[in-house]
Amino acid sequence: MRTIKIDSRLILATGNLGKLKELQALLAGSDIEIATLRDFPELKMPEETGRTFTENARIKARAVVAATGGWALSDDSGLVVNALGGAPGIYSARFAGIKASDAENNQKLLREMADIPDSRRQAAFVCVMVLAAPSGAEYVFSGRCEGRIARRAQGTKGFGYDPIFLPAPDYNVTMAQLSAAEKSAISHRGKALRECKNRLTP
Repeated sequence: MRTIKIDSRLILATGNLGKLKELQALLAGSDIEIATLRDFPELKMPEETGRTFTENARIKARAVVAATGGWALSDDSGLVVNALGGAPGIYSARFAGIKASDAENNQKLLREMADIPDSRRQAAFVCVMVLAAPSGAEYVFSGRCEGRIARRAQGTKGFGYDPIFLPAPDYNVTMAQLSAAEKSAISHRGKALRECKNRLTP
């Protein structure tokens, strides 16, 4: 497997504080200099107009590369629920509205699934990461965490849909009840970033 040499700092192309915290923790200990969008306050991220996680991740990564001339790592992820035809999918962050809170998104999902039996509550967290270079080269990494939707929110850790997602098959607690280390070991984002990290060299 060919390594990817990062010849400048790596900019994490996300404004989501929950994602940023997880990415920084997973990259801790590497020799690669890490920057965030906070280091570029003038940078305005584009609207996510893609139709897939990959398209949206590319939009964000390319925007950061174009604005900074550096390497960028973007993440687009969400919850895919079988019984809802794959929804909320790429609209996970705004399922209950453009400025909806995590709690509002969770409550809407629980309402829509109120009559769905336990045998049909399968779901998965999906993550696609795009690593983009100033040269125009791009590398795509992905991760998936299977599970099911709980009947009610439980736990105060994590963010997003973590309080209503029960990882399968070995957990009877929600993602929001796991420690950060337990979550990163099984999460969609952890899997995608480890795949990426294993290729990087400063």
